[in-house]
Amino acid sequence: MSNSNEKQADQENEVTTVAMQIILHAGNARALADEAFQLAKEENFTAAHEKINEANANGILKAHQSQTQIIQDEARGVIHEPSLLLNHAQDHLMTIMSEVRMTKQMIELYELTVNRK
Repeated sequence: MSNSNEKQADQENEVTTVAMQIILHAGNARALADEAFQLAKEENFTAAHEKINEANANGILKAHQSQTQIIQDEARGVIHEPSLLLNHAQDHLMTIMSEVRMTKQMIELYELTVNRK
């Protein structure tokens, strides 16, 4: 394998690894947000807020950190081939970021409603 082909294969592996990390961490954030919502339905708001914070810190943030490497590469002029998997991963992350944000807002709204009773 030529040096150029090896470099391209390494870049493809890097993009695939990053994409899978994004999907993994975003999925973890979704699971934590689901747990938070369930806790809120049980009126355990302290634990629900903790789960949402964990979703952001251990899911969303880690997913962002995973993709930072690819973004920094491109800023340095290292161009990666377009990747459907990376596009999917970033779409997955953006969707789950919205879900976590909306779950947080629903928990806060429900907490206000319960506390007004």
